[in-house]
Amino acid sequence: MDILQITSILIVLAGLFGTLNHLYLRLPSAIGILVVSLLASFMILGVDLAVPDLGIGPSVRNTVMGIDFSDALLEGMLGLLLFAGALHVSLEKLRAQALPVLLMATIGVGLSTLIAGTAFSLLTGMPLLIAMVFGALISPTDPVAVLGVLREANLRSSLETKIAGESLFNDGVGYVVYLILVALAFPAAESHATTIADAGLLFVQEALGGALLGAILGWLTFQLMKRIDEYSLEVLLTLGLAFGGYSLSLALHVSAPIMAVVAGLFIGHVGTRYGMSEITRTYVDGFWKLIDEILNAVLFLLIGVEVFAVAFSAEILTAGAAAIGIALLARLAAVAVPVLMLRPFRRQERDVIPVMTWGGLKGGISIALALALPDGEWKPLILGATYCVVVFSIIVQGLTVAPLAQRLANSAWLQRDDDPDGHQ
Repeated sequence: MDILQITSILIVLAGLFGTLNHLYLRLPSAIGILVVSLLASFMILGVDLAVPDLGIGPSVRNTVMGIDFSDALLEGMLGLLLFAGALHVSLEKLRAQALPVLLMATIGVGLSTLIAGTAFSLLTGMPLLIAMVFGALISPTDPVAVLGVLREANLRSSLETKIAGESLFNDGVGYVVYLILVALAFPAAESHATTIADAGLLFVQEALGGALLGAILGWLTFQLMKRIDEYSLEVLLTLGLAFGGYSLSLALHVSAPIMAVVAGLFIGHVGTRYGMSEITRTYVDGFWKLIDEILNAVLFLLIGVEVFAVAFSAEILTAGAAAIGIALLARLAAVAVPVLMLRPFRRQERDVIPVMTWGGLKGGISIALALALPDGEWKPLILGATYCVVVFSIIVQGLTVAPLAQRLANSAWLQRDDDPDGHQ
């Protein structure tokens, strides 16, 4: 099938599964689509086991394997999703939480990669450097999954900003760390980094280059929008910024995710205030919310059907179950260490660590990075464990983080150590 046929099937299924969820399951939209998608996939696998002569399993598996999930997400959907997410994050609120967000997105990602990689190596016998690649791809929280859940959670402003801001930036940092570790662990693969020095240079180029490019392109787009007052054209300019900027980032070998986040923050803060009329702001906001919802639905559908790409076995399921605990432990360290570092200088509510640990959802980006690994003996194990962590994270953590946050908010947990009344 060609790209148009595959896209048509995905959109039809996303709409159908979304309708089934709305009528019967009534789960949050994206999570519901994932659950229905998984149930449909398991039903197909069950029918294939019961009546193998039908050939339905191999047919569906070949169709799913024909979808390059990694390219579709990392080189297509991700730019739009990150831009849409950043567009709706308040820069003033993010600036107030800049230090904890920065520490969690840098020190937190590094610490989580180290803990998850080391533990996974000890668990499976995998070479440490290859296990570190698993640690890198499973450490960042997925902004798509996180921002989708935040819309349903009704968290207080400061905590929501921490979670949203960290998810937007640790995604880009984690991707750069992943690229560096893949270059070191798989030297035969095409790469720009073969030594530690090269890796450091690559990190600076990718991270800082992506941020700089996002700021420049955001500013140039803003300058154009100031000179016109036509909402359809201005919506088109923002779409061109997200699409074109992401493609340019890939061509220049700078971090496309970081570029999309910075450009989205710039347009969402400066562009909407000083470059758009009220009607343009309404259309831009509505357009990107709609894009976000549609792509979220398709992405979570894809995560569900990617079960056909995973070669499950008793060993992989066991490693996947253990990897869930490892990922949560690594996430706890990634949140707790930066928060405790800031405690002498900055008061933090007591629910920050538990809510941000449990609310650090993994998503399609982790699966895409696992699928993008060079073929080898350890790839099936990494992919299977990653898939288990992601599905558990989205369904179990995603459905329980809001009740957890509300329970903690209504208890003594919210009171600060040095503020017994718990005032904000």
